[in-house]
Amino acid sequence: NHKSVMVSWLGYGNSATVSIVLDDEDTRSKVPILLDDDKKEYQHLFYDGDNVSGKVVIKLKQEGKKLEHQGVKIEFLGQIEIYYDRGNHYEFVKLDKDLGPARDMTESCSFPFEFLKVVKQYESYTGRNVRLR
Repeated sequence: NHKSVMVSWLGYGNSATVSIVLDDEDTRSKVPILLDDDKKEYQHLFYDGDNVSGKVVIKLKQEGKKLEHQGVKIEFLGQIEIYYDRGNHYEFVKLDKDLGPARDMTESCSFPFEFLKVVKQYESYTGRNVRLR
């Protein structure tokens, strides 16, 4: 139940689907999160001090055709968003890992990642005026 994003730079050349697959996504508890359109989405539940690990999967649309990228990086973010000031976010957690250098890809690949014992000082919250995630 991981999310994928289609990536294509300037509409030229090859494109790719980028997915994040968590190591324990099949067994980790999920909780409902209310979205802006009053729909619910189920997201994985992590506690303070939990490890967050998995892999970033880049699947090329056309194997063998070149896709140039500027490197692969993953970020673990925690932020507070105030609805009346959506342009500004307060980040209280920002961890990142460089997973791969810039290069030309001609085949799909994956990059493992691991954030150990992540300190999560706040719980997720969605209210009328603020969202903390």
